[in-house]
Amino acid sequence: MNTQYDAIIIGAGHNGLVTAALLAKAGFKTLVLEQRDVLGGAAATEEIFPGFKINTGAQDAGLFRDEIIEELNLKAHGLAFRESEAAVFAPQPDGSALTLWRDVAKSAAEIAKISPRDAERYPDFVAEIGRYAQALSGMLLLTPPELMERNLSDAAAWGKFGLALRRMGGKEMMEFMRILPLPVNDYLNEWFESDALKGALGAAALAGNQLGVRGGGTTFMLLYQHANGFQRHRFVVGGIGQLAAALAAAAQQHGAEIRMGTAVSHILLDDEERAMGVALADNAEIHAKIIISNADPRRTFFNLVGPTNLEPHFMRHVRNIIYRGVTAKMNLTLSGLPRFNGQTDEAQLSGHIRIAPSLDYLERAYDAGKYGRPSPNPSLDITIPTLLDPALAPAGQHVMSITMQYAPYDLGGPGWDNQRDQLGNAIIKTLAQYAPNIQSLISNRQIITPLDWEQQYSLTEGSILHGQMSLDQFLIMRPVSGWSRYHTPVENLFLCGAGTHPGGGVTGAPGYNAAREVIKSLQGSG
Repeated sequence: MNTQYDAIIIGAGHNGLVTAALLAKAGFKTLVLEQRDVLGGAAATEEIFPGFKINTGAQDAGLFRDEIIEELNLKAHGLAFRESEAAVFAPQPDGSALTLWRDVAKSAAEIAKISPRDAERYPDFVAEIGRYAQALSGMLLLTPPELMERNLSDAAAWGKFGLALRRMGGKEMMEFMRILPLPVNDYLNEWFESDALKGALGAAALAGNQLGVRGGGTTFMLLYQHANGFQRHRFVVGGIGQLAAALAAAAQQHGAEIRMGTAVSHILLDDEERAMGVALADNAEIHAKIIISNADPRRTFFNLVGPTNLEPHFMRHVRNIIYRGVTAKMNLTLSGLPRFNGQTDEAQLSGHIRIAPSLDYLERAYDAGKYGRPSPNPSLDITIPTLLDPALAPAGQHVMSITMQYAPYDLGGPGWDNQRDQLGNAIIKTLAQYAPNIQSLISNRQIITPLDWEQQYSLTEGSILHGQMSLDQFLIMRPVSGWSRYHTPVENLFLCGAGTHPGGGVTGAPGYNAAREVIKSLQGSG
């Protein structure tokens, strides 16, 4: 067999590009194959409308790991961030608004206007979230442990994590373990009385999951969302697609090859059922020592490998992975800046704008999605990136990106092709209650349904997380029990996407961890 490459990576999403850059830097001949003509997967910037650069999927890179930025020297490849002083602006139905700033004291002063008690408690809450999120952060760049084998490298890495937990002290460590499985509703009710504050904070715990605020383990997701710093929102200059561009440049600097518009039909197996290459849509074949899939696990094993090439027991576990995409996206081009209820300063709109006036509001939005209906009063997470980066739109105009929950993948009735415009109208109707002049400013709109996520971005069931993130699909259970270490039952086939530990979001961590395991395998094979 003519092996042309050390490694082939399927998919040029940010995790695949992280893996590619690290493999190339380690001296391995690496090829990335991407079926779309745009880098970044669901973290891409596209000129959907002339003159407007739109983040079609993910909106900011606050979770992207600093360790990766430093190791790949991404700033030298053009990666730059802008951070808003405003973290969350939360307009309310009564015409008021709550603004949470990155400055804790400034936030407390805002909270005092609606609840002096909550304002007094807020700094302690931020400190606790910071401690526990930092503890969780310590495991994100580790390969999940092999529980049935003794592994010295695992013991050393996880020993450091365990030591960090012990340094918290017994009482603090027990509290950390207590809150992880809690519904975020219960956790926030322990701290605060203000509906506006609890809604603004709690919405982050639900991102991408078909869970409501009363769902077990949602406090874990609240901590995960702050693992790189509390309310750390970072917008990539030029759009989030510039993160993928910087990663691609780093990979190419070290010799990696990237082919766009190149779809993989299936993974080639040799007579001993080991991965040996890929077949392209045009029937061409490319061989490599290692194949790495950035696709989600179900797509990888059912579509690219084929269930007949894997054991039924394993495939049953893969089939049972919970995806349940519930996220829709609306991207708008605006002729001017909208005016929100309670807004006194344009700077308030430069972070995230959240329509989540209470925990009960969020739970009612979830109730609709749970029964196969788009939420009539949805949770909205909104950014206007042109406030910090005006070059994304023509002078005087703006881009608005809206992430909506809940829009269930399975409607249980009329398909998404028939519901697209109704969904868009419902989002605008909800938004107009908080920004009354929004409809007069809209010049273009793009709607991405869960079905679009699946058909255009290859996300099974429209899950932006490559599988729901809950405690039963975390760490050694991600993607399935027994196969959490980026290896797969197919020899020489690895996973590097968000369906592996630690999960979704623009972190780069799955790609980073997978690269470490692939390098070990390539070095071991000589």
